[in-house]
Amino acid sequence: MTPAADRLEDLGLDRYVDRELSWLAFNQRVLELGEDHSVPLLERANFLAIFPSNLDEWFMVRVAGLKRRIDLGLAVPTPAGVPPAAELAQIRALAHELQQRHARVWRDDLEPKLAAEGIRILQWDDVDESSRKHLHSVFTTEIFPVLMPLAVDPAHPFPYISGLSLNLSVRVRNPQTGRVEFARLKVPPVLPRLYPLRAPDGQHWFILLEDLIAQHLDELFPGMEVIDFHAFRITRNEDVNIEEDETEDLLQALEQELLRRRFGPPIRLEVSDDMDAETLSLLKDELDITDTEVTVLPGPLDLTALFALSGIKRPDLKFATHVPVTAPEFRPSEGADPTDLFSAIAERDVLVQHPYESFSTSVQAFISQAASDPNVLAIKQTLYRTSGDSPIIASLIKAAEAGKQVLALVEIKARFDEQNNIVWARKLEKAGVHVVYGLVGLKTHCKLLQVIRREDGQLRIYNHVGTGNYHPKTSRIYEDMGLFTCAPEVSTDVTRLFNQLSGYAIERDFTRLLVAPLHLRKGLLDLIEGERQAALAGKPSRVRIKVNSMIDEEIIDALYAASRAGVVVEVFVRGICGLRPGVPNMSETMKVRSVVGRYLEHSRVFSFLNGGDEQVYIGSADMMHRNLDRRIEALVRLTEPEHVQRCQRMFDLVMSGEVASWHLDSDANWHRVAHGDDGQPLAELHDVIMNDYVRRARPQAIR
Repeated sequence: MTPAADRLEDLGLDRYVDRELSWLAFNQRVLELGEDHSVPLLERANFLAIFPSNLDEWFMVRVAGLKRRIDLGLAVPTPAGVPPAAELAQIRALAHELQQRHARVWRDDLEPKLAAEGIRILQWDDVDESSRKHLHSVFTTEIFPVLMPLAVDPAHPFPYISGLSLNLSVRVRNPQTGRVEFARLKVPPVLPRLYPLRAPDGQHWFILLEDLIAQHLDELFPGMEVIDFHAFRITRNEDVNIEEDETEDLLQALEQELLRRRFGPPIRLEVSDDMDAETLSLLKDELDITDTEVTVLPGPLDLTALFALSGIKRPDLKFATHVPVTAPEFRPSEGADPTDLFSAIAERDVLVQHPYESFSTSVQAFISQAASDPNVLAIKQTLYRTSGDSPIIASLIKAAEAGKQVLALVEIKARFDEQNNIVWARKLEKAGVHVVYGLVGLKTHCKLLQVIRREDGQLRIYNHVGTGNYHPKTSRIYEDMGLFTCAPEVSTDVTRLFNQLSGYAIERDFTRLLVAPLHLRKGLLDLIEGERQAALAGKPSRVRIKVNSMIDEEIIDALYAASRAGVVVEVFVRGICGLRPGVPNMSETMKVRSVVGRYLEHSRVFSFLNGGDEQVYIGSADMMHRNLDRRIEALVRLTEPEHVQRCQRMFDLVMSGEVASWHLDSDANWHRVAHGDDGQPLAELHDVIMNDYVRRARPQAIR
């Protein structure tokens, strides 16, 4: 840390924003889009589905981890100095408040507006007799055989309740003995949550699966009197903790840990607000849940069900369609054969940005061509997350079966994709791909692809260094960048990094890459310090950073030190942010902006004015301890002026206030700015950049 950064400690720990509160603020921004009347109705429903999905994962990992550390006596105060127990109480209270707000938005605002458009989720009382008969037939043939009611009595212990499952608590009375019994009924996740109903032309009516089941409980408990039923749902600690050593079989260890994950302790109980006290008391006792871990909500629970509405064909209730364009460098001439991507990359570096530019005609086509090309000798790739039907995997298998050398570095510890990655790792191994799992104790998060090709009797190496996963499906909604290059210095860097990942090499020198954990932190701190020194000397200076998360204290303090010296510091962050911009004598020259919208901002970009010789890097690393110290990450420097300009254009739009965004103030509060000084709505960043790429892709733009 620089001496100037050291002096920041005199300003106190409140210069850091609590990580969990900042994450909740991010999810609140998602919720605000669900509340926004200017957003199309079905897109609002999608944001209302994303909000609880995000919250589920946060509880399973972050809240569960904090609670576990407190229970074990291992928790320490946050970087902002908040005691662990106080932090847990504070974030639970805020999460509960946001969940209540989320439920009200659905019940009081969005549900009635959708109904007015003919999209209705009906209550049983609203279903006519003809539809009830049809639903009875559906229940009998499609649902009843799948249901498994479980009694709870002295002969039947309380059953295991799986995490995130939706359940019905049912109380029934035996008319012969008068005894009241309790049963648990799991709502089967293998069935659609929203069952379609017959509706007038052009309308879409549904009923919730749990409501349909509830109306037929007498068929599940014949001879018994159904007294009442209520929905409930639990969240369990599902974080994975793997201790590695050089001799451990990581696949087997992870499979065992995934099995343990299913039985993690409950850390949240969600119940409908009509649940009686007796049933709630039973659930709390059996699940060992405290009052503070209970969330009482108006029904329905688990509004991730709203994801199903995205399949409704109502373009008038959705964002206007954006069709990804093919990067001009990869577009064939009119009437010509498909572009030879190798020739295009050999001519000059190519920067692509998804989903504005097509993943299938760039990354996917590149791997496919490499797999089929007889001149390609070897392919190396890192795989962090990919889809179950991935054409990327298919191409690697095809290449291996064709006799090419293929190396796949599969990160099987990618959270919540572990099981999927285990399956693909084994499939790749069976096809003859050399599968490795990275370095002991370090998760491999960098996005690298290398192709070695014989050309004119010599080898030429082609590389792709990206910011996002090699995942065809998420590439349609995640904003990411990737650089294709055969520049010798990048080829050497990437080759050395792959050797480090698959063998015993310890590389310390890279030319155009910054690599974590050995070099990246120091490299960024040196670049920030260079801007600080320029400002102190009265020279122009600027730092621009775009990341998903900004919470590393050393990086934060370096940015504060730069700001104190007069450096213009601009941070474009999607999610968590520990910065406090605009604080006198600490961050007066700092701006922090966030954009949440139709695409998930995911690229990481780092820009330094560097005395006029601008240095811009893109890559996989967020500004978090885990990325800088416990992961293999890679940033690559962009050297083409046009690529640098495209990155600066994105920063210019967000920082200038030309597009709608959230602004962070010195009290760590986010404010949405969606209208200009004239009161007119501001443009959306994703629309503006999409239009940029459409113009760029026109034939006259091809060089």
